[in-house]
Amino acid sequence: MYIKISILEQKLFLYRDDNTLKSSFIVSTAEKGAGQNKGSFCTPLGQHIVRAKIGKDLPIYSQFVGRRPAGKIWNPSMSGLSSKEDWILTRILWLSGLEVGFNRLGDQDTMQRFIYIHGTDDKIHLGKPTSHGCIRMDNQDIIELFDQIHIGDQVLISET
Repeated sequence: MYIKISILEQKLFLYRDDNTLKSSFIVSTAEKGAGQNKGSFCTPLGQHIVRAKIGKDLPIYSQFVGRRPAGKIWNPSMSGLSSKEDWILTRILWLSGLEVGFNRLGDQDTMQRFIYIHGTDDKIHLGKPTSHGCIRMDNQDIIELFDQIHIGDQVLISET
């Protein structure tokens, strides 16, 4: 399996190894657009791999802080209209760049930027670029994706 993420379409496509499309999901990438630099709050482009899978078998809406389960389950009352919290929920696929000098090492390192594919509380804005750099997904969708992906699987993030 491998993943292609289109910033333009705000979609994640899951492909089988024989290049046939298995499924697609609506996502939300960065509000500030595409970019590799640390501190940019942009979604990094290029070739990546899934470096780590975090959250296997945890309940849906489990909250994470620093990639660790916080021991709490998110509920809608926690996300007020004025909340700017970027909740990381349910599962995490932590990405690592493969292109040295572009999305790996130095000031453009995807892994050191803690860029994930993860569940979100902000279901209303899926399909629009509103994240802080990560790729947000519906919580049921991230469970489905998580269960089909392996550490080391390829992830291509492109603007088109």
